[in-house]
Amino acid sequence: MSTASTGLPAGRYGRSSDERADRKLKVAAVVLGAALLALVGYFAYHYIVQTEISAQVITFEATDNAVKAHLEVHKDAGTDGYCTLRSQAADGTEVGRADFRFTGSATRIDKVVTLRTTAKGSTAELLGCHAG
Repeated sequence: MSTASTGLPAGRYGRSSDERADRKLKVAAVVLGAALLALVGYFAYHYIVQTEISAQVITFEATDNAVKAHLEVHKDAGTDGYCTLRSQAADGTEVGRADFRFTGSATRIDKVVTLRTTAKGSTAELLGCHAG
């Protein structure tokens, strides 16, 4: 007794719908992957290239009503900008915050700035620097 075959002969009627769907998914994955890679590259480029001012706190000294911080600032020649510095008390409350402006054609600036505080500060934290 013979059994009837329920499948189609291989290669006779073209690709199955599963093979077409798999190909479409692969193409969609490649396109989305390329778009994601381009987006990450765009943001990385703008993060690195557009940063015209960077700084770091070298040392700081706190008194009862002020914090003196030694800042080292690196910037592009001719770029003006400012850096925001804050101080916190030992319990974590913010006791002072100020912007310090940097101008001129120098690309490296070492400067001691004084941040006035409402109580004795225990930190000198650089929040960020911005051009403009």
